[in-house]
Amino acid sequence: MPSNVIVGLQWGDEGKGKITDLLAKNSDYVIRYQGGNNSGHSIHIKNSYFVLHLVPSGVIYSGVKCIVGPGVVIDPKSFIQEIQNLESMGINTSKVFLAKRAHITMPYHCLLDQYQEEALGDKSIGTTHKGIGPTYVDKINRTGIRVLDLLNLEVFHKKLKYHIDLKNKIFTKIFQKKPLFFQSIYEEYIEYAKILSDRVVDAVYEIHEAFHHKKKILFEGAQAMLLDINYGTYPYVTTSSTSTGGVCTGVGIPPNFLKNFIGITKAYCTRVGFGPFPTEIGSEMNDVIRKKGNEYGATTKRPRRCGWLDLIALKYSCMINGVNYLVLTKLDVLSELEIIKICVKYKCNDKIIQYFPANIKQEVKGIYVDLPGWKQDISHIHEYEDLPKNCKKYIKFIEVYLNLEILLISVGSERNQNIIKNKSLFFKIFT
Repeated sequence: MPSNVIVGLQWGDEGKGKITDLLAKNSDYVIRYQGGNNSGHSIHIKNSYFVLHLVPSGVIYSGVKCIVGPGVVIDPKSFIQEIQNLESMGINTSKVFLAKRAHITMPYHCLLDQYQEEALGDKSIGTTHKGIGPTYVDKINRTGIRVLDLLNLEVFHKKLKYHIDLKNKIFTKIFQKKPLFFQSIYEEYIEYAKILSDRVVDAVYEIHEAFHHKKKILFEGAQAMLLDINYGTYPYVTTSSTSTGGVCTGVGIPPNFLKNFIGITKAYCTRVGFGPFPTEIGSEMNDVIRKKGNEYGATTKRPRRCGWLDLIALKYSCMINGVNYLVLTKLDVLSELEIIKICVKYKCNDKIIQYFPANIKQEVKGIYVDLPGWKQDISHIHEYEDLPKNCKKYIKFIEVYLNLEILLISVGSERNQNIIKNKSLFFKIFT
């Protein structure tokens, strides 16, 4: 049975967790296909807030099976802590599983991440120091430690010894840092293996079996399109394929298993860390949006850079991901503004362009259309017809420019603060 993919279309933090949680209600599986614990998905249900880093966003529903796929890199300590936190909040995590082919993030990966960033100085990428990049490097270098290796004492001992010896040479000779001790790390991770052993599955066969039995499957990623290793704002990107194409390689399925590609975009833009941001607002308006939208990283708590909606970048993301439906989030954040700008062109090296350049630099600036604001609280609205006139104009402008229909509009962080714009289509797809 063809399945649904949720993909962020900007630099992350679009509200993918909330939307996955919403759509997971009618799913049998929610499967994570890339990334690590360097991202955070926030879910707000009444007075409870759940911040997920590795666990798929369908975990809140007891009937949904969640799998962390082969394309994800897993920090066992972080994963176990996340499971314990969820259990302490009354969430049953017995249906959360790990793919045996997924790679393991080790302590030396986190240190390498930190030391490399320090060495780059003002040219650093601005990583979270969670070790995600170095883990993927070992994976591509064909020396990585996988979940299945962690469960085999002899194999794990051999692989860990190789890496500790190699990384210690790098730490001491290149970075002039202290070495790590093999035995303490080995013993620590053997304990993790005991805790995780009952959660390990052969995800590839299980997912194919689920398709064979016509189960409803929802795929979610960690980061978003403009951080994709191939098509994002390189080198200020993550180290995996965040696009819908990453689903196939990240969980081991053919493209014809996928049908609906649901793109998530904020009503404006944000970015955490360094890198180009053509529509960034360098004024008091930045603080207004950040405060109203609570724009702070779910993982790092770093303040997010804020900017106007970038339709050039958004169209590029929709094109690459094959998006056929849009979800617009955080529309309520713009409710206090008199004028709302929306980027429709770029100025690049004194030229006006309408495409997203491969070598995008800080010098690329947005050219805007000004739209009137609606100056009205919309967070309580549940019907599209009840939205202010200027609010609907803003939505229509986006749809016309992208030639795509907005299926759902989020007007607040709580699970039920949504407007289903096309109800017949929505329920046809998701029920």
